[in-house]
Amino acid sequence: MTGDDRPTMPPVRLPSDAELARDALAAPLFSRAVKLTRWAREAGDSGIPVGAGGELLAEQLKAAAEHLGLAGEEDAPALAADAWNFAVDTGLLEVEEDGEDEPEEGSGGGDDGGPASDEPVGVARPDEEFTALTGGPGPAPGPDEVLDLWQNGLETVLADAATPSFEDLVGGIENAIGEDGQIDPDAIDLDAMEWDPEEEADFLDSALGNLYLLTAGDPAVAAGTLVPLPVLAASMIVPDGMDEPTDEVLEEVSTAMMRLDDQFRMLEPTGLVEYQPVDEALTREAAEGEGEFDAEMDDEDVSRYGMVRLTPLGLHGTRVRMREAGIDAPAVGDLADAEASALLAALPAYTEDNAQTEIEAWFATRHADSGTVEAARELLAAARGGDEDGPVRRLACQQALALAGPEAEPALREVLDDRQLGGLARVWLAERGAADVPQPDEQMVFWLTVDTIAAQLATVGEPEELHELVSGLVEQHSGFFDKAWQVDHPATGEVLEAMGRVLPDRAAAKAARKAAFKARSRTS
Repeated sequence: MTGDDRPTMPPVRLPSDAELARDALAAPLFSRAVKLTRWAREAGDSGIPVGAGGELLAEQLKAAAEHLGLAGEEDAPALAADAWNFAVDTGLLEVEEDGEDEPEEGSGGGDDGGPASDEPVGVARPDEEFTALTGGPGPAPGPDEVLDLWQNGLETVLADAATPSFEDLVGGIENAIGEDGQIDPDAIDLDAMEWDPEEEADFLDSALGNLYLLTAGDPAVAAGTLVPLPVLAASMIVPDGMDEPTDEVLEEVSTAMMRLDDQFRMLEPTGLVEYQPVDEALTREAAEGEGEFDAEMDDEDVSRYGMVRLTPLGLHGTRVRMREAGIDAPAVGDLADAEASALLAALPAYTEDNAQTEIEAWFATRHADSGTVEAARELLAAARGGDEDGPVRRLACQQALALAGPEAEPALREVLDDRQLGGLARVWLAERGAADVPQPDEQMVFWLTVDTIAAQLATVGEPEELHELVSGLVEQHSGFFDKAWQVDHPATGEVLEAMGRVLPDRAAAKAARKAAFKARSRTS
């Protein structure tokens, strides 16, 4: 949580706005929408006749498909209708219905991509605000404007993706569909439709949120590796701590996968996701109630169940939505102008690569101002403190100073006698082969040991490496616990207790627990 108790996401690395804008314009849906807006501009002041909600009429829909080079394709009408509606939803096109004084935005269209009525009720014309983008004169829109347009269109597609078709809604109602395959209106009880719009939207938001977390936390996914759809669905369905999912849970995972398959198919043309759909044979089996999800699959089997990732544009779009929802979703580079304390507080949530980029950006702003020495002094000052977050700050300070050049040396020498910072200063100087580095006294060695282990416990818990470190310390220092419990550090008791948990030698573990009790008694 941040200081204002907003949910906080881990930081993500994003391309520049210019690169993201190019990705948006290259996305199939946006690209086609721009082409159709230019086509509408060619119609002149008369505009393109449209039906209710701005949908294209049959004749215009056919012409639009031809203009997009889709003539002859089976799904050409649907693709053309989707592109047209996207142009209306983004604001590239303005719709003025007969009898209206002011143009308004909106979209519509039948479920099959065709118009619900072939009677014109108005006209659509390009919005003059975006003339340069759509074939007219004027200055080209900036990256921010392009991304705003794309985001507006994305919201409508997300809403559509979270809305099941009417056939899906009535499919579960008994006798709603007759023997001839047609829907019987008299058999439909609207109250019997099990559809919660908010729940559907939350389901899709959850999927995108989990993809965001996977991208932020896994360098392979961030670099472009696709996430298996079963993995994504399981992350949403399987309860934490359940090692062996029950048959009921696996059935829920399978159902979630098929829902996500439909939704990601709709979202891929926006550029939000890169998606490899579920194998059509598996889709048919699921529709017929024959397919069963197998938790034990090899890589080839997993790929048949679909693979997905957020594109860089999708990462940007999801981040925008999160921030609008009040979630703190930082991006790498946000802290370039921040105070040292903010940088050190944030770094523990970063992956190694992202942390390096953030630190380098932070140092770069100081080079042009006060230089590396002053930057190092800022970091060291921010690392001080006897509070419970102090050890983690000092660990982050070490991480940041590792990227400082040799010109930072004076700042490190200034704190050699500092009880909290002298140890890390000596490590930094020794690693760079500096001369005349005084040996630390025993108190400083023990204090640094406690501080380092406390930082490890706070950031990564008790990994195997900690077991080895603790065992080595006890073996190298006779009477270690007789001295360790006296260390004047707020985390001494906690660290000794943790050592008691991880030491394999029973006698040493007992000595650690006894020392932890003495340390807590001394400070109580």
